[in-house]
Amino acid sequence: MAQEKNNISALAPDALKRPVPEHIGIIMDGNGRWAKKRGMPRKYGHKRGAKVFEEIAEYCCDIGVRYLTVYAFSTENWSRPEDEVSSLMKLFKEYLTATTSRQKEIRIKFIGDISVLDEELQRLIVEMEAKTASKNGLTVFLAINYGGRDEILHAARQLAKEAAEGKLDPQKIDSTMFESKLYTAGAPDPDFILRPSGEKRLSNFMLWQASYSEFVYMDTLWPDFTPELLEQAISEFNRRSRRYGNVE
Repeated sequence: MAQEKNNISALAPDALKRPVPEHIGIIMDGNGRWAKKRGMPRKYGHKRGAKVFEEIAEYCCDIGVRYLTVYAFSTENWSRPEDEVSSLMKLFKEYLTATTSRQKEIRIKFIGDISVLDEELQRLIVEMEAKTASKNGLTVFLAINYGGRDEILHAARQLAKEAAEGKLDPQKIDSTMFESKLYTAGAPDPDFILRPSGEKRLSNFMLWQASYSEFVYMDTLWPDFTPELLEQAISEFNRRSRRYGNVE
């Protein structure tokens, strides 16, 4: 692990020579398949994937990325086998009590409906957000019990409630007002969304925010992901021409 850290530090100065995206979204995919290929239970893949997440978050902080949103547990993931869900919840607790990212200028914020999580995990989430609130480097949005459709419904319900209470005129609701009710309020839309593992779909991730994001797909399973591969993804993004419906 020490050698990996040294490699990350050595890579960062060269990376600063090219444009850095402001906001990157990552669908951390392939943990289960990674473990299965090695004849291990899926939980080992998730554990390795958590370590990779920390490495990538620290690297993003080092090169000047301002926002990183990672898909950790979706609203659909509750349908997975009970032992896998339990191991994931245990892993989240371990991360919140032992993460090294707190030593860097990384602010952790959680997005999604955390009200259904157990009380201990909710407490650890609140504590982590409070402990890192003053960090002014990278902001990491950790999506737990998150779904893009659920987020949009959550925002719509908040606006409907305020309209019913006479606090706002429904005719004056615009995209800016709607975005202020999203979990990622205050953050720019992701410049690009990365999905490793070879899959090519959005899977209910940041549906509103991704309207003009670029997509980068890679065949590498998430537990094998490295800062070098992230650099390849950034290079691919920097080759894109973002026209937002206009012409060059």
